[in-house]
Amino acid sequence: MAETISGFAIAWNRPAIIAGLFEERFAKGAFDKHLAQNPDVAALWAHDQSRPLGRISNGTLKLRSNNIGLYYSLEPNPEAPLGQEALATVGNGTVTEVSVSFTPVVEEWDDSGDIPRRLITEAKLYEISLVLWGAYGKDTSAQLSRARTNSQAARRRIEAAQRRRGIL
Repeated sequence: MAETISGFAIAWNRPAIIAGLFEERFAKGAFDKHLAQNPDVAALWAHDQSRPLGRISNGTLKLRSNNIGLYYSLEPNPEAPLGQEALATVGNGTVTEVSVSFTPVVEEWDDSGDIPRRLITEAKLYEISLVLWGAYGKDTSAQLSRARTNSQAARRRIEAAQRRRGIL
């Protein structure tokens, strides 16, 4: 069966304390404008650019914004050692969180509390990463799912073989 890693890269309006210095949150749809411009966002292993798992441009990564947060679906190559590692460690529950690399475009700061608070209302997204511990912790997720039917799994295997041969 074909395996997919999916979950939420960010949950809207959920706080994270960044380096003990400030609280950070993302407003609903903070990445929508950037994603609408069709950026080639990548999925990486632990923010390591030498360890790519997927990307939007080749169809192995899909992102969509909904009422909860930024949802992703990742299909790592099960024939590559890194893909096997990602599928195995997410599948057995060792890796369960996600982190993001972004640049804020529009942000609001509030210095009235004990620590400064930042609300990001617009940002450019560069990559999502499967990580052991992310800044947003359990407000992110990585879980494994399999093809719902044998025909879906067969179709994915055929498409993978066609990609290897340069047909797709």
